[in-house]
Amino acid sequence: MEYRHTPVLLAEVTQHLSPHSGSIVVDCTLGGAGHAKRFQDLMAPAGILVGIDQDDVALDAAASTLRLGQQESPVKTILLKGNFGDLDELLASAAIPYADAILFDLGVSSPQIDVAERGFSFREDAPLDMRMDPGHQTLTAAEVVATYDEADLARIIRDFGEDRWASRIAAFIVEARGRRPLNTTGQLVDVIKAAIPASARRSGGHPAKKTFQALRIHVNGELNQLERGLNAAVRWLAPHGRVAVISYHSLEDRLVKQIFAGYAQGCTCPPDMPVCTCDVSPVLKIITRRALVPSAEETERNPRSRSAKLRVAEKL
Repeated sequence: MEYRHTPVLLAEVTQHLSPHSGSIVVDCTLGGAGHAKRFQDLMAPAGILVGIDQDDVALDAAASTLRLGQQESPVKTILLKGNFGDLDELLASAAIPYADAILFDLGVSSPQIDVAERGFSFREDAPLDMRMDPGHQTLTAAEVVATYDEADLARIIRDFGEDRWASRIAAFIVEARGRRPLNTTGQLVDVIKAAIPASARRSGGHPAKKTFQALRIHVNGELNQLERGLNAAVRWLAPHGRVAVISYHSLEDRLVKQIFAGYAQGCTCPPDMPVCTCDVSPVLKIITRRALVPSAEETERNPRSRSAKLRVAEKL
């Protein structure tokens, strides 16, 4: 399958990261290289572009998009396989001194959703997998559904899916798996639909959406990886360098907002202290006080961008 992925908030990301000749830019979630290709064009002739992805299919597609190995490739480009949670190690292996701009475009890419065999989609019946990097990950969504106790399943669905029916869905999963294994996305969708009352299924989108999101986040450790990656990104940014994060659900956006705010806080002394004794200075300046969202025109062109939120901060 050809790897196609429309970059979200491309103009806004480009404006705020401002890649130019001589820039060192890191795309931590390369995907189909939609953002990276735009960066590459703006960074000629002296920039360095580092692209990271844990998906082999994405890396192969990106190599073609970015014209690697061809004379017309406009800038030095380094592609690395790995998870951005390991950003320190990955950038050390790239032998770059710092980064002027770092992008995280979170969530699941369109090709990952569209390939039913990956098990991310609740609209196609396929093996219940959901691993971002099947070659290196062993835990699958099927194993979680088959082996976790009811309390842990409810916690995952509640905390990562923010589903009010988490306890009921977990109970239905445990009861259903006692009758037969739940090995496919279609089987799990049927159980979730049975667990949620018909009146509640009439609004709020597909009834399985939140549970599938929760399982995906848990299987891939997404929030832990995001926290590690963002902390590393702040360390690697040059003074006045910027980090941009596109998130697609409230858990991600809340975590990004909290991490940015923590680095931007500065002095932690009590308000009644006459003199600062903590010696803590702000590390970041928040550029987007409110998250940027796609325009109506963009969501019309690319409906999957509808939930996207962009936050940007600058290293002091």
